[in-house]
Amino acid sequence: MKLLAGLAVLICSTLSYAQTTVIHNIQGYSPTLEGALSTFNVLVFKDGKVVKTGEKDIIKEFPQATKIDGKGHTLLPGLIDAHGHVIGLGNNLLRLDVRGIKSVSAIGEKLRDYAKQAPKGWVIGRGWDQTLWPDKQFPTAKQLDQYVSDRPVVLTRVDGHAIWVNSKAMALAGIDARTKAPAGGEIIRSSDGLPSGVFIDKAEQLIKSHIPPSTTEQRQLALNKAGQHLLSLGITSTHDAGIDYATWQLYQQRAEQHTLPVRIYAMLSASDERLLPMLKHGVIKEKADFLSIRSVKIYADGALGSRGAALLADYHDREGHTGLMLETQAQLESLLKQSFTHGYSAHTHAIGDKANRIVLDSYEHIFKTVGGKLLRNRIEHAQIVHPDDIPRFKTLNIIPSMQPIHATSDMHMAEQRLDEQQLRGAYAWQTFLKQGSKIAAGSDYPVELANPFYGLHAAVTRMSRDNEPEQGWRAQEKLNKEQALRAFTIDAAYAAFQEHKLGSLEKGKWADFILIDKDYFNIDASDIDDIQVLQTWLAGNLAYQQ
Repeated sequence: MKLLAGLAVLICSTLSYAQTTVIHNIQGYSPTLEGALSTFNVLVFKDGKVVKTGEKDIIKEFPQATKIDGKGHTLLPGLIDAHGHVIGLGNNLLRLDVRGIKSVSAIGEKLRDYAKQAPKGWVIGRGWDQTLWPDKQFPTAKQLDQYVSDRPVVLTRVDGHAIWVNSKAMALAGIDARTKAPAGGEIIRSSDGLPSGVFIDKAEQLIKSHIPPSTTEQRQLALNKAGQHLLSLGITSTHDAGIDYATWQLYQQRAEQHTLPVRIYAMLSASDERLLPMLKHGVIKEKADFLSIRSVKIYADGALGSRGAALLADYHDREGHTGLMLETQAQLESLLKQSFTHGYSAHTHAIGDKANRIVLDSYEHIFKTVGGKLLRNRIEHAQIVHPDDIPRFKTLNIIPSMQPIHATSDMHMAEQRLDEQQLRGAYAWQTFLKQGSKIAAGSDYPVELANPFYGLHAAVTRMSRDNEPEQGWRAQEKLNKEQALRAFTIDAAYAAFQEHKLGSLEKGKWADFILIDKDYFNIDASDIDDIQVLQTWLAGNLAYQQ
């Protein structure tokens, strides 16, 4: 594969902008603003924007155009990931990755090998998931100490809602038996009452606050690495779910330099101590639509895998435990009010049914007292929703921003964590669509792999990549292929106020598109996850080629 260098130069190239380009001999598909799926064999673009789509007879309308033979490949709009973490992805590609490893010992061996060649100081990694291990129990610091004991080690759980550290990290952070977890966090303790080495949600900061901050150079490298990776997967635009002040500055700098590798719609992190100065700066909207910052990411609860998602009833596999609310309703309402009064939308993380209800209550109350209902506010994840609360998304104009791959990654674990009653409103994509809600689909990378075709496969089949279970998990919530594509294109654009610029190949919109090796609409649904991206075009310029 090959990433084309000098993307900024390409984007600004007067030659390519002045020249009309025709791509023909393609099987093109695009959703439309009106709702119908458009099909075409020719795409015409100029100045980075779509001029026309149609059949091969329109080629003669553009005799002076540069003509490109699509060689019969399928062409789709550039895909939009409506929920990811760009710098986190870049860091993941540069740091220790233990995703999918099925034992503590195998992780330890990989950690030991990585630490030998990693720079001195803290060893950082991500991806462990105790539900994949034989005993399915949370790990301990002592287990990590067997492999690396002379340097602090911090490994983030795959969902980003827990960390596993060694004894050196706890010693440097001053953690001992007297250390108490902050509200919204939990310290997992061993039978003797000592911290075991796992810290959940807000307790993570007891350790993380001691990790040296990333340098500007490290952030630049992470952004570049993530951008290259996303382009190779056919993602031309991504929503970055919670950026800090340093990233806010970096994105503006790169937008001014015309060097952002992909389009970014960024949400300010509500937990950043400099949230107010960022809000006071005002909405940011770059004219070439490479950067938009007009929303705040708020965090209501934790994740299901670490039993941090806030539930109305006890966890099925942990009696007396209902998860963690990271903010009270009063705190949530204060953050909503602060966002709306500065003209920002609010996108709130809520996974459990209790968290979703409290967040909906908070939106409803603030809409009545402050306003903000028309700001295309979102609930990020909306994984476990009580059936009584699903209609409230529509009445309150709340967009469910959901990650289809979570359902197939979580299905076995979810059935352990939750009983049938709790699962009635779980990952309920079709139910949301039937009531008229728009779903903004994403992956939550690096929690999950960023490949959007894994997400499209999960959305259409409700199966794992091994195509299990046979009929799909809770199959009544499957999406059809067109619904799934809309969720990853024009409806994701709608959720960012960008549906008139991005998300479909209609006249006047940016010519962001991809060529793929299989016909998405005419292959078996079970093969969607095998689709490969051949080319990615951004603003009418070739940005990636396999």
